[in-house]
Amino acid sequence: MPDDTTHPPRESATQTLTASPPRRRRGGWVVALVILVLAAGGYLWWSGRTPVAPTPGGPASGGFGKTGDAARPLPVIAEPVRRGTLDVYLNALGTVTPRNLVTVKPRVDGQLMKVHFAEGQIVKAGELLAEIDPRPFAVQLAQAQGQLAKDEAQLANAKVDLERYRTLLTQDSIAKQQVDTQQALVRQYEGTLEADRGAVDSAKLQLSYARITAPIAGRVGLRQVDPGNIVHASDANGIVVIAQLQPIAVIFPIPEDNLPLVMQRLARKEVTAVEAWNREGKIKLATGTLVTADNQIDTATGTVKMKAEFANTDSTLFPNQFVNVRMHTQTLVDATLVPSAAIQRGAPGTFVYAVKDDRSVTVAPVKLGPVQGDVTVVTAGVQPGTLVVVDGADKLREGARVDLVTREGQAVAPPKQGPRGPRTEGGGDRSGAGSSGKTKGPPAK
Repeated sequence: MPDDTTHPPRESATQTLTASPPRRRRGGWVVALVILVLAAGGYLWWSGRTPVAPTPGGPASGGFGKTGDAARPLPVIAEPVRRGTLDVYLNALGTVTPRNLVTVKPRVDGQLMKVHFAEGQIVKAGELLAEIDPRPFAVQLAQAQGQLAKDEAQLANAKVDLERYRTLLTQDSIAKQQVDTQQALVRQYEGTLEADRGAVDSAKLQLSYARITAPIAGRVGLRQVDPGNIVHASDANGIVVIAQLQPIAVIFPIPEDNLPLVMQRLARKEVTAVEAWNREGKIKLATGTLVTADNQIDTATGTVKMKAEFANTDSTLFPNQFVNVRMHTQTLVDATLVPSAAIQRGAPGTFVYAVKDDRSVTVAPVKLGPVQGDVTVVTAGVQPGTLVVVDGADKLREGARVDLVTREGQAVAPPKQGPRGPRTEGGGDRSGAGSSGKTKGPPAK
């Protein structure tokens, strides 16, 4: 009985164990199949996103995409390299400063009686500005004149006595020592008289200082003291400040690397034009000339200060005003001009994408000269007449095929290129999007 009750359950357990492996194998195949499908899909997605390397002699890839997209020409905007004249400017931030700035102070102490100017008035040199109470100085002058008159009388009397003593000496009536003593007394009175004349002149000068006049011509500022106050020569603020505005100066720094060229122009006494533009660089305020350069370079900034002078007849420039300065340094004649937008920087250094006759591009390393706004001078690398890509170069590679379009997106036929393009003096762009050879306008930001 025990054997009959125990064996059937064991057989049931054995049957259960032998039935489970086929289910696990089916589940593993399903997981493996899912992983394989995901891997295949990921590979296909990645291969579609990877740049296709150009085959030798075949079209280059224009960027990311499939093989069919790689052979598709990329739309770009191109402009021709041209030859022309370029004015080179130095841009700087300048500060307007008066040609002369004077703080008018009293030269004597006293009570301010009258003020003869209006705030903001334009005054001339020597014009009366204010008056200090003159009575104390008039009294000092009267005293000095009285002392002078007294000493003049004493000198006259001493001279009469000297002549009398000399007569008596010829008659041998007095000793010669008495004559010498009288002659020394006359010279003493003469010295006293000179001191009295100096005292009179000093009193007159002090009296004249009671009238305060403008030392220079210019615009007066705000009044620093009101009539009725006691003013002193030691007052820091003075009475008013006069700024000479016509002409007026602008101080601005330039890099020390440009100093030799500027100093050569100053040594040759060449007229160097300087333009002052507003803070936004959109409105030209005035045109002046370079006057001089500072005598030392600022070691902290590596710059040297320049001074330009402006007539300022319309009072456009104002002291301590910040302006954008453009100084003309040289004129490049018959220079090779490339649009600044065409200049690229990368492993080859500075280069441009030149469009060939078969509508493919090639990398052309270039050497740059001065940059003026949207035009750059190229000293080597490309010739006038060469088409260079100015827009759409971010997806280009060596040998990539391109389609030339206008800025409105319309297709254009590429012009026939020669080794040298036509010489242009402020001429136009052969693709319809160029700029003039002579560059003028507000400073580049």
